Amino acid sequence: MVKNKKANRGIDISAAIVHGIQEKKGNEIVRLDLRNINSSVADYFIICHADSSTQVRAIADSIEKEVFLASGQDPVHKEGAEHADWILLDYIDIVVHIFRTEKRSHFGIEDLWGDATIEEYKSA
Repeated sequence: MVKNKKANRGIDISAAIVHGIQEKKGNEIVRLDLRNINSSVADYFIICHADSSTQVRAIADSIEKEVFLASGQDPVHKEGAEHADWILLDYIDIVVHIFRTEKRSHFGIEDLWGDATIEEYKSA
């Protein structure tokens, strides 16, 4: 029973994250399902990119707002807000990566987790 609650919470937070990205017109939104990968650090990664640091920050702020409204949670850890080339928001089960366009292709997170199931979302 507890496992289902956790799964439902993850789905709700995941939907809020995607909505927050779409609200600020994030590009190429994907969710990597890492639950069947033994060495994974989270259940999901949600990844997107934007063309400017200003938009990267706006997406991060939008995600934080949407997740807080949906679940009352703040990220347990946040990195990269100062330069906003790559902001990471850690919600324990879900880690969000918001890249500037050129940084996303440079780091290739999706390639590093090639065994993950990938779900793509439409940008707004």
